[in-house]
Amino acid sequence: MANVLDVAQYILQERGSMTSMKLQKLIYYCQAWSLVWDEEALFDEKIEAWSNGPVVRELFEQHRGQFIVASIDGGDSDNLTDDQKETIDAVLAYYGDKTAQWLSDLSHMESPWLAARKGVPDGANCENEITIASMHEYYCSIPKSEITSYAQR
Repeated sequence: MANVLDVAQYILQERGSMTSMKLQKLIYYCQAWSLVWDEEALFDEKIEAWSNGPVVRELFEQHRGQFIVASIDGGDSDNLTDDQKETIDAVLAYYGDKTAQWLSDLSHMESPWLAARKGVPDGANCENEITIASMHEYYCSIPKSEITSYAQR
């Protein structure tokens, strides 16, 4: 199985440099839609419900202190299957042109992040996991008509 660094490296290869916050949110949506479309996780690393939205700590450790990320040490996009790349490409087709703040705001309105942060004050540190089950349940509930525009595969 690919890891989060492999996915991040592929995203950067396809879209170029971006803010660390945008990269983290794109990673989150790639995982979410992989659960729905491919019925499997794209990577094993857990996603945490940080105050600015979903974050994978292992990826954060790779870009800590960088506002703009150009590449990921240890990430190898060749570890991804064609199906995984197709899923990532579909996510990038829809979410890739959105701003980091737009993606963060969107994640804050969705139940997986909200449920993981239940009882945590706004802005407070939080390492609670956004579970695979909560992501799968939520994103499977979105009507197919709403996602067909960017999920054409």
